[in-house]
Amino acid sequence: MTDSAEARAMIEVENLTKLYGRRAAVHDVTFTVGKGEIVGLLGPNGAGKTTIMRILACFMPATSGVARVAGLDVFQESDQVRRRIGYMPENNPLYHDMRVREYLKFRARLKGLSIQESRARVDEVTERCGLAEVSSQVIGNLSKGYRQRVGLADALVHQPQLIILDEPTIGLDPHQIRAVRQLILELGKDHTILLSSHILPEVEMTCQRVVILHNGRVLAADSTQNLQQRLSGASQVLTEIAAPPDELEACFKQNQDIEYHDISPTDSGYCRCTIVPRTGLDLRPAIFELVQTHGWRLRELTLSRHSLEDVFVHVTRPDRDEEES
Repeated sequence: MTDSAEARAMIEVENLTKLYGRRAAVHDVTFTVGKGEIVGLLGPNGAGKTTIMRILACFMPATSGVARVAGLDVFQESDQVRRRIGYMPENNPLYHDMRVREYLKFRARLKGLSIQESRARVDEVTERCGLAEVSSQVIGNLSKGYRQRVGLADALVHQPQLIILDEPTIGLDPHQIRAVRQLILELGKDHTILLSSHILPEVEMTCQRVVILHNGRVLAADSTQNLQQRLSGASQVLTEIAAPPDELEACFKQNQDIEYHDISPTDSGYCRCTIVPRTGLDLRPAIFELVQTHGWRLRELTLSRHSLEDVFVHVTRPDRDEEES
């Protein structure tokens, strides 16, 4: 691994395969995660998300392929990799009969921190994860939201470079999800984060990039914005303008960047317009300038995008393989 490659990526996965007998849980998977990124692994049950996370966290070996964390091979240099990773599995394996602070100090010592270091780090993570007020309580008596926070604090206590979170918001109510989401965003300022989730709007609001998996294969890996644009071809503009329909028609026809437009007059004197660009450009500045030039009134000007759910359904639909074959 060269110094330039190490500086470029926190995670490098190349042609990773994991077989259980003849069944491939992960098949020829390749992706990278840059330092400081928050990246989401998406996919239906059985897609291979948890398997990939366990391989990266040195919990299980791969059948073939390469996986590196911070330039270190997870198979050959697993001890060093573990020091750089904080891992919270889907079924958070906490000791429910221990108190929060007692448990975190125990975990810090297991991860190689001295007594003095563990005390200081437990103080920091309990404060950062919002656990100060429950630090003396027994973990088994805490709500699911607080237990998730304890799991996050456990993953953070040894100051890892990379945090791996498997379904961090599963089973939480909307208020708890929002709190955990905000905490993940805060952690993303100082750490690289790889997370999996079935809650697509949460991923859309949290992650900078996504890797979509299906049947152990990578179907798409890009920013949510690029995936949305790739699905739609060109994002359409929706606008409402108080103008004569025939004048709008003439203006839209003269604009060579517009491939398609639809004008529907409304009872209030406005025209509801749908405009699709020819080249994938954002037409909103041009529409706004057109309205200003003619002295028309503008009530709406928005870019219509596909949601991450649309992208997910599109790339994982059953007939996709048949179309590409």
